[in-house]
Amino acid sequence: MTVSAGLPRFDVNLSILFTELPLLERPRAAAEAGFTEVELWWPFDGPTPADAELDALERALADAGVSLVGLNFDAGDMPGGDRGLLSRPADSDRFRANIDVAVGFAARVGCRALNALYGNRVDGLDPAVQAELALENLASAARAAHREGAVVLVEAVNTVENPRYQLDSAKAAVEVVDAVNAATGLGNTRFLLDLYHLATMGEDLPAVIAAYADRVGHVQIADSPGRGQPGTGGLDFDDLFGRLAAAGYDGRIGLEYKPVGGPSADSFGWLPRENRSGRGNA
Repeated sequence: MTVSAGLPRFDVNLSILFTELPLLERPRAAAEAGFTEVELWWPFDGPTPADAELDALERALADAGVSLVGLNFDAGDMPGGDRGLLSRPADSDRFRANIDVAVGFAARVGCRALNALYGNRVDGLDPAVQAELALENLASAARAAHREGAVVLVEAVNTVENPRYQLDSAKAAVEVVDAVNAATGLGNTRFLLDLYHLATMGEDLPAVIAAYADRVGHVQIADSPGRGQPGTGGLDFDDLFGRLAAAGYDGRIGLEYKPVGGPSADSFGWLPRENRSGRGNA
């Protein structure tokens, strides 16, 4: 497939694309593929990396001429199955230690969106206890982000591949967004609309867009099934992008897919090069 022209800004997620390269080489690879904006999951081991690690990533972004437009808070051991820390009592201190570090680094590089993964269920713990802790921690993150003019994002993640994750529907994620905004009065917590995760859960994507477009702060995509690039599954991205635009969404669309059929650089044929420069489409 090749998508239509006149699309919102696209950015590329360097935690799932270009992973054949070391982290600090990925911004340059993204730039060579035509992208000017990138996003990242938390790329460090632990919540408080050394200054030298932060400095090196900042230099790599600047040297490549790309802007970081999205950053995850520390979500724990992702390869080991963690999907966020903020709702888990044993991990809450680690999340809190990361708030100012993540927000501070985002501010240094001009990033204005920070994604907070909600976390897995804890066996034997009342879900209401996790929900209360999550609200407290998300409110703290939102207040810190607000000081830098940034937003906090909350997303639904599919429980087919992540069976213990607690927010597996658009409705559940938006309810958390609304609760945080009510608690803080700031309005800077937004819904991260990940079309792949919602499609995997069997949600009606046009209905989700129509219902929640006013709460969406960022969009991420991969085709479904398979989590490959558009054209490798069954989603109609031309239709979905059109619905997003018609609903008033003019933000970024993050490419968060696993390249199918070759290296990352070969997976962008569906997206005309002129649509890859977020700055050009701003």
